Amino acid sequence: MTVVLDGSGLTIEKLVRIARHGEKVELHPEALERIKVCRAMLEEKIVAGEIMYGVNTGIGEFSEVVLTDEQTKQFQRYLIYNHAAGIGEPAPIEYVRAAIAGRINVHAHGRSGCRPEITLTLIDMLNKGLTPVVCQKGSVGASGDLSPMSQIALLLMGEGEAFYKDERLPGDKAMEKAGIAIPGLKARDGLATINGSNLLTAMSAIHIYEMERWLKQAQIACAMTLEALFANMKPYDERLHQVRGFGGAVKTAQNLNKLVAGSDLVTGKLKVKVQDAYSMRSTPQVIGAAVDAIVYARSQVEIELNGVGDNPIFFPEYQLTLTGANFQGTPVSLPMDMAGAAITMVCVLSERRFNRLTNPALSVGLPPFLTKGAGMMSGMMLSQYTADMLITEQRILSAPASIMSIPAAADQEDFVSMGMNTAIKNIQILENAYGVLGIEFMGAAQGLDFRDFTPGKGVQAAKDVVRKHVEYLDEDRPLYPDHNVMKELVESGEILENVEEIVGQLQ
Repeated sequence: MTVVLDGSGLTIEKLVRIARHGEKVELHPEALERIKVCRAMLEEKIVAGEIMYGVNTGIGEFSEVVLTDEQTKQFQRYLIYNHAAGIGEPAPIEYVRAAIAGRINVHAHGRSGCRPEITLTLIDMLNKGLTPVVCQKGSVGASGDLSPMSQIALLLMGEGEAFYKDERLPGDKAMEKAGIAIPGLKARDGLATINGSNLLTAMSAIHIYEMERWLKQAQIACAMTLEALFANMKPYDERLHQVRGFGGAVKTAQNLNKLVAGSDLVTGKLKVKVQDAYSMRSTPQVIGAAVDAIVYARSQVEIELNGVGDNPIFFPEYQLTLTGANFQGTPVSLPMDMAGAAITMVCVLSERRFNRLTNPALSVGLPPFLTKGAGMMSGMMLSQYTADMLITEQRILSAPASIMSIPAAADQEDFVSMGMNTAIKNIQILENAYGVLGIEFMGAAQGLDFRDFTPGKGVQAAKDVVRKHVEYLDEDRPLYPDHNVMKELVESGEILENVEEIVGQLQ
């Protein structure tokens, strides 16, 4: 199904469909008309000799330099050349596709001043599967993601590089093979393509999508561990959380009860403690806080996806040009710093539950380190080491990038968001989170194998998926293949999909 971009209504789910699944895009006819109206106003102002930042002036520290008519014609080309200054390996294709879609949605407001040909060429890139080669690193997340977005803009001049049909090609050859006309750059076109925090926002949108799926799986792993440890289920009564009022905690409690429904644990057949440790009974409050953090981060990212992130911004209805800082990435980087820290926090909780599964002093009768051959065998002892290493790295990465500004451009750009650093570190935080949670899933499944009772339907469904990929640890074997398989399993979402088929959608 085609996604129509009109400047509003671009959700994270739609962006994932475009970026990851190759969904086609269209520009709404009214959006195209707005772009044309704005461009006509801009051209009138150029002819009238009105001074406009980034159109007939330099940029940054050179914003007070007024360009001649001939310089104005050439300026956009040099602008893109000098800003295409990134470094490192290419960003994943899905991130770049998402950034292009986000930029089109900015143009759809009709306030960026570019020619319609620029926006329509970006649409062609998406629909024909041509993706510019964009270095992952180089943006400070203010004045937009100038460096990576400039590598996209190079293609508009038939320069740079692009991926097309699994080949990395020079820009002009890629455009020719894809059958895309090269529009060139005229006044304002280049800056209108690059002057927003589109790549870091695109990456953040995809990360939110993955974080939400991961948090649901964190609740599934928790439910498995609670059953394996004979948890007292009173702390998960929804009424307990409703009287406090945090939405995330209420949802988490509801999910946990849905997952253990049908278990002997909730019928009174099993003897339980009066009160369990915090890592068990605080789960709704802790995972719930993370859920609420991600809800907020999602709201900020979707506002940015549908807003006008540009400079200057044109208001044809007032015949007005306003220069400001709508390119500033802080509204996304600050909540995404919190989102990354939230995932790390839940990983710490997961590891503490795993510790209770493996520690014979805490595991309510489970064998030491989940092995029946304790002494000669060490079972899952070293799995905890691996989880601890991953979490330590996550803690280092959870330092907020949004407070790390370093002034640039001769102090004209003296506060920047460093939002690209936020987005890049969230990649690794998530990568480690898949591993940590995979280890808890392994431990919980092993613990349940030592128990003789009927678990909840959701818990049983999750255990069945784990056992399809990783065998019961009857005697010691190298665990790194199991760890890697479980990491990939969590990332795939297969456990979540199978569980939701049984118990219904988790919140």
